[in-house]
Amino acid sequence: MTKSLRTLFPLIFLAAALSVTSASAQTDAQKAFSAIKNMPGMWEGKTPEGQPLQVNFKVTSAGSAVMSEILGEHNMISMFHLDGPDKLLMTHYCTVGNQPRMQAIVSPDGKTVTFNLIGATNLSTPDAGRMQRMVLTLLDDNHHTEEWTFTDHGKEMKEVFDLRRKM
Repeated sequence: MTKSLRTLFPLIFLAAALSVTSASAQTDAQKAFSAIKNMPGMWEGKTPEGQPLQVNFKVTSAGSAVMSEILGEHNMISMFHLDGPDKLLMTHYCTVGNQPRMQAIVSPDGKTVTFNLIGATNLSTPDAGRMQRMVLTLLDDNHHTEEWTFTDHGKEMKEVFDLRRKM
């Protein structure tokens, strides 16, 4: 082996080892998506008005998406998926007829995932009513909350659902 190859070999080995290590580490978005993928099944709670509420989570599309269906007076669906390793997105199919797209910010402990509006389809005007934010707080394997913020012409309305896994 020539002297230059002997000098480069440890550097090449170190670079290869680091690339394997970094490839196996999950991003915050991937960790949050994995947590959401562990939520399949029926969840029960009550609306702020005391009405019964059910939310069904289902992993679909060969594990590349999770569907959450809010079952109640007005059924709504939200779809969660990754966009590359660093972005966790949610599209909410709302009863008002539009589809807000939101991107997640994950808390340092990974237990709170805040989805903020990044765009929407079918908005009649830029300030028309739409979901602006959803905060998913994972309390434990069988308990989570969802805080939904609806914005209409600058006015915010919030609803919090306290949900437990149906056993």
